[in-house]
Amino acid sequence: MKKLTEQKWFRWLTKYWFLFPVIGFPLFTAAVFFAYGERSYIGVHDNMDLFLAQFQMLKNTDSFWKHGVDVPFLGGISRDMLPSEFSLYSVLYMIFPTYTAYILGILGKILLGMFSFWLPAKELLGERYLRVRPIVFMTGLCYGALWFFPAFGFAFASIPLCVFILIRIYRGQKAAVWWYPALFAYPLVSYFSYHGIFILGYLALFVLWLFGRLLYRRSRSRQRSEEGTVQNNAGEGRQDRASRCDGQAVLRMLLALLVLAAGYVACEYRLFGQMLFSDEVTIRASIVNPSLSPAEILSEIAEVFKAGIFHADSVHAKVVLPVCGLYFIINNGCYAIKREWKRMFRDPFNLLIVFIVFNCVVYGLYDYEPLRSLVERLIPPLEGWQFNRTVFFNPFLWYAALFTVLCKLYEGGIWRVWLANGIVCLALLTVILTPNRYNDLYHTCYNRAYEHFHGQEVDELSYEQFYAKELFEEIKEDIGYQGEWSAAYGFHPAVLEYNGIATLDGYLGFYSQQYKEEFRKIIAPALERVEATGIYYDDWGARAYLYSGTDLSIVSATKTVYATDDRIYMDGEAFADLDGKYLFSRIKLSNAEEVGLSRVGEYTAEDGSMSVYVYHTRMLD
Repeated sequence: MKKLTEQKWFRWLTKYWFLFPVIGFPLFTAAVFFAYGERSYIGVHDNMDLFLAQFQMLKNTDSFWKHGVDVPFLGGISRDMLPSEFSLYSVLYMIFPTYTAYILGILGKILLGMFSFWLPAKELLGERYLRVRPIVFMTGLCYGALWFFPAFGFAFASIPLCVFILIRIYRGQKAAVWWYPALFAYPLVSYFSYHGIFILGYLALFVLWLFGRLLYRRSRSRQRSEEGTVQNNAGEGRQDRASRCDGQAVLRMLLALLVLAAGYVACEYRLFGQMLFSDEVTIRASIVNPSLSPAEILSEIAEVFKAGIFHADSVHAKVVLPVCGLYFIINNGCYAIKREWKRMFRDPFNLLIVFIVFNCVVYGLYDYEPLRSLVERLIPPLEGWQFNRTVFFNPFLWYAALFTVLCKLYEGGIWRVWLANGIVCLALLTVILTPNRYNDLYHTCYNRAYEHFHGQEVDELSYEQFYAKELFEEIKEDIGYQGEWSAAYGFHPAVLEYNGIATLDGYLGFYSQQYKEEFRKIIAPALERVEATGIYYDDWGARAYLYSGTDLSIVSATKTVYATDDRIYMDGEAFADLDGKYLFSRIKLSNAEEVGLSRVGEYTAEDGSMSVYVYHTRMLD
């Protein structure tokens, strides 16, 4: 009896082993982040210095749903330039505290990625699904666990969901009509500038291809009829049915294109309003993109194929790329030996690799100035728009390619099945343990383990220390802060924005060119001293910061402030002209009086992680 029970358990484990990582990893992730709370270590770049502060600012000013209002940073910019309220990710920040919303976003991205990967896999596999179910869930978990650009994690994770909806519509099943509302609502978890515009473009090309195929088949049918090659009514009937099916598919997909476009316009109406109906000149007009030589472009294409980019880090170089590369050689070698050229060009795996290469090529060609200028002349609203973001689809394509390989292995003997299981487990471990920019789980576990075993904290600031809410509440109360315009020196302005302090400085990739020029007057002394900083601001300008006049960067997300000079190089009169009142600095300034500043006081966080020196403008006294 005991032996029989053990055999049942073994069979159950063999069949459902994947449930342990599929359920365990999200639970472990939630346990870590909610156990440490705001003492967790969260990625700063394009995250805590950008979107988290913006969401908190929208909450502080109760501006999520408001229209015709400005938000208090970069001297006051339109609410329409910040994320739409019709986004599932934005809704999290409306409902929950910012840190909680961020963690729920991570967990939601994992679950959404796994679920949306499962949907098209199950749809396309049909009867084979039950056999390969373990790798369906495990590959989906790998994809969902990727540490994408956090603010758009849902957009990355939901790409397979869009594929699934479009497959259902294309196949024209009985309930296909009900998938149109789902497609209209899809932009709630997507983002137009990163994915939507490309999805619409690919879908339009697919509609054109279907229409071309329809015309070709009808032409062939007429030709055969004229030549008398159609022998009977049954053959003619099949041709007519195929033609009708093609025509219906064209109409269904054309309607899908229109519905999806309408969904993006509805969900991101603020963005479309700024793009199409605003005559304000933005910094997009002055952004200078690199222009590379052909050799440099080829090198960039090879690099992005091998390693991807940090906003869409697919962590594929260590496991996925070698497995797919080996399979590509073996699979196509077999086709070549058998001279099955048509099968080679129709193989789904090969098509995925071609798609990946195409996206990498577009990424490289973006840095070819004549092509970029041509796109901007043909479509003026897209001036400054990065059409090289096609590469953002590659993480999904890489794991879809890996899944195709694993399915092939599952068709072999038991040793191939276990090999496939081993590969997907290794791929998951690689995703979890690679310390890339946005792997908050790894950095939190590592830094807290370091603290435990070494008895001291790392120099990096935790979420709680970075925003220092208690410290800034103390400062605001002590100085009697009443919403005056301010700026940060030696740390990100996002810290002030998060804490309800209006800033003249800030970080945004889309704001007024006029304001960029006005703010430049404040920082002109620093830009004149450091040529690289001047080029950085003039050619880009998204980070309107107070720069150092000696160091390339003194903006720090660490407890230690790395600055070689305690002087600030700024135009105090220009600061006052923009109604600047307070300067919050992590550096004790030795020349405050020279630039028209008076010191108010020094404030230090209770745990000693941050000290802030507060100055105010004497010219306004």
